[in-house]
Amino acid sequence: MTPAFIAVDWGTSNFRAFLADAEARVLAERRSAAGLRALEAAAFPHYCREQLSDWLHDAGGEGALPIYLAGMVGARSGWAEAAQLELPLSPETLAAHLTAAPGLANAWLVPGGKVVTAEHVDVMRGEEVQAFGGLALTGRDSGLFCLPGTHSKWIRAEGGRLVDFTTLVTGELYHAVRFHTLLGEPVPPEDAFDAEGFERGLAAARHPAGVLHALFEARSRYLHDGLAAGQVGSFLSGVLIGSEIAAMDHLLAPANGVTLIGSPALAARYRQALGGRRDLVVTTLDSDVASLAGIARLHARRRAASA
Repeated sequence: MTPAFIAVDWGTSNFRAFLADAEARVLAERRSAAGLRALEAAAFPHYCREQLSDWLHDAGGEGALPIYLAGMVGARSGWAEAAQLELPLSPETLAAHLTAAPGLANAWLVPGGKVVTAEHVDVMRGEEVQAFGGLALTGRDSGLFCLPGTHSKWIRAEGGRLVDFTTLVTGELYHAVRFHTLLGEPVPPEDAFDAEGFERGLAAARHPAGVLHALFEARSRYLHDGLAAGQVGSFLSGVLIGSEIAAMDHLLAPANGVTLIGSPALAARYRQALGGRRDLVVTTLDSDVASLAGIARLHARRRAASA
């Protein structure tokens, strides 16, 4: 298996790189916690070169392999700013607007996506690659994708293009409530996922007073309804994930199903939250696998366009 490209998913908190062949099979990988928050702008090319130096050396030197960089690395606060392209968005359009990363030969920043209308303004970076990877891996040209995380994305694809998406700040709000409010104070340091606590949070999310009341129930149920300290974190998670899914309920159609793209642990929570809809087909993909499949599509289209 001969190396064909390097895919890098570089976000706010983590750096993940994959050496892949033309069939998007992983030949080697590298991970670190050196996300955007850990580096100054001038350090990006040097850090990337250092992390990938052995792969580039074995391939014939810097520039021998294309390096595709997706995620927040292409934001204004990252290495250099890559455009956020208006939806509808196709892989061909994404590949045609790759931005050269200054300071490293044959390195390309992948554009993000945006929706700007009078009713809805939204942006994403990195999730568009995973959604295109999801289409490739499922063998479909249309579908609904849920990408859980700090800023969860729900992305609709039709005819091979991404046509709309919505961001929900579920993960970031969980972290804020869990670590910086009275509601999260009972949670012990060794907090682990508790399925019963999570299920109780999902039920609380259905309260007619909405998420602002449901979150407070973490406190009141801890004081007066037997919610254990070790269940409070999972309860808060259930409230927020349940509220997210309720907000996206209008997109959930049995005929289309939904594909979850994320870490196995987080995807399992969303699958549990969706479990009450027994008519809904839920597919799960690992985020790394989807990212690599999406980059492989861009690589193939870039090569075809330059042939």
